[in-house]
Amino acid sequence: MKKFWIKIFFAAVIILACGFTALHLFLVFQGRNLIIRQLQNLTQKKVTLGDFAISAPLDIRIKNLNIEGTAKVDSILISPSLASLLFGRLALNRLEIIKPELTYERFPAEAAAASQKAEEHIAPDTPASLPQTSPSLKPPQPPQVKPGNNRHLPLVLKQVEIKDGKINFIDHTVGPAGITITLKDINFDLSDLYLIPRSAIANFQLKGKIPWKEGREEGSIEAEGWINPFKRDMQAKVQVRDIDGVYLYPYYSAWVDLEKARIESAKLNFTSDLQGLHNNLTADCHLELTDIVRKPRPPEEEAEKAEKITDVVLDIFRTMNQGKIVLDFTIRTKMDRPEFGFGNIKMAFEDKLAQGRKGGGIKTQDVLSLPANLVQGTIKGATDLTTAVIGGTISAGKEIVKAVGDSFKKEKKE
Repeated sequence: MKKFWIKIFFAAVIILACGFTALHLFLVFQGRNLIIRQLQNLTQKKVTLGDFAISAPLDIRIKNLNIEGTAKVDSILISPSLASLLFGRLALNRLEIIKPELTYERFPAEAAAASQKAEEHIAPDTPASLPQTSPSLKPPQPPQVKPGNNRHLPLVLKQVEIKDGKINFIDHTVGPAGITITLKDINFDLSDLYLIPRSAIANFQLKGKIPWKEGREEGSIEAEGWINPFKRDMQAKVQVRDIDGVYLYPYYSAWVDLEKARIESAKLNFTSDLQGLHNNLTADCHLELTDIVRKPRPPEEEAEKAEKITDVVLDIFRTMNQGKIVLDFTIRTKMDRPEFGFGNIKMAFEDKLAQGRKGGGIKTQDVLSLPANLVQGTIKGATDLTTAVIGGTISAGKEIVKAVGDSFKKEKKE
């Protein structure tokens, strides 16, 4: 009997060794063409690939990947889990992406479709039932959820690192020439992401810089927190510092004339604490105008209406916040369909100005219109960039991994 089990053991080892060798040889000779073919089918664009190498045990190294007009990557390291592959599950022990550069363009037709979708699927003023949690980023114990209510890509990512990345967000929906917002020096870390029917906490951290105009101080973005895709719970904090309000002027040029308001430069900081439970997401946001420079006006020149309105608004905010110009507002949306609406910002402005408005011969509606539209445009620029960074990266990553995974399944069937 003992000899029988020994024979079974050696037979299993031989089968596994043969399977591993066959897979290794397949990737050596067909892996390069497989990746190019799948990416071209996915993006419908020309794909070129530099070096492609396989090292023990089954690590894949890709260099100089170029998806025409969409992405460039210096180096990608994919280290799959052999044990998971044996059980038919795609799991990566490590995914390292060095110097990726992504370009995302937003066009008017796309913006209109997104706006219509938001009106159909989300009501920003509907309260979300969320727990009161501490400011720390330690995850609470999630409640039980039926696995049948969740659909996830069968993928496990134990460790993901993106180093020195860059994203170019080009918005053709504002201004005659559009606007380009760049996020560079991106460093992103993600651990223990389970996109399978299993409750698990994935921790992430993001850092990057936002160059506005040449010769001016750069902005920065930081995000840190955790997410449970299966439970659709999350807790995170996002900080965007040194936002150039003048650079984002195309977003609110229809409502504000910076020249008449004599605003030369404006710098803002934005923070948001995000709490998600059962797919309901609440973002408590804080916006602060940290530095505003007004253009000097000759003494003989009379102040225009826009300048007077600006002065009244700034005075109201400074009086109510010990000299600071701040605004707090809350956004309520869904984790699987994140949408941003301006209703809560407008309401926050109106409430604050109604409390602190002083006399001065300026109509209430004039006072309310300027700051609401200014911040709407400013935050929209920052939000579109964040959505492009997070949504675009995750979506692209899922599709690429799915394409590679499907190709393995296909080859296996053949």
